[in-house]
This record gives sequence, C-alpha cells and structure tokens, in this order.
Amino acid sequence: MAAITLRPEVTAVDTGQTMVLLNQHTGRYWQLNATGALILRALLRDGTPTTAAAALIRAHPQAAERADRDVDDLLTALRTHHLLSD
Repeated sequence: MAAITLRPEVTAVDTGQTMVLLNQHTGRYWQLNATGALILRALLRDGTPTTAAAALIRAHPQAAERADRDVDDLLTALRTHHLLSD
C-alpha cells in the first residue's frame, strides 16, 4: 500500500487536539474534530488504515467496534474533497 499523503497544495495545521486542512489553491478549509485529527495524524505517520484504527482504539477503547469504520469514513471524505495525493 502506498503511503497516504496530503496533496501538495493542502496544508494541515494542528490546533490543539483538532486540525484544520487548507487547500491553498481554492481557499477552502476543513476542520477536523479530535477523532479525525488523531486518525489523520496516524495515517500521515504510518500510512495504513489498520494502524490508524489501532491508534484510535488506544485513545478511545470504547470506540473499538467502530474504529475501522471511522477511519474508512475519514479516508472517503478526504478523497471526495481531493485532499489526498493519489
């Protein structure tokens, strides 16, 4: 699996527990909540949905049954908005 990276024109800014993504070409931005930011940090660091789900479970054990779905949902949203490099 190829590493997951943001498109070159997308900047990620940590804002505490949350994160803001800015597309510098369009001026559009997205606010990720703490869960989304945790998942994206793990994806950018390791590049695999499995390790991102594991990081989510470590931080929120009560979310174990939906961790994989949360990771998949975020990846789908990031791809839909063309924020990830192919």
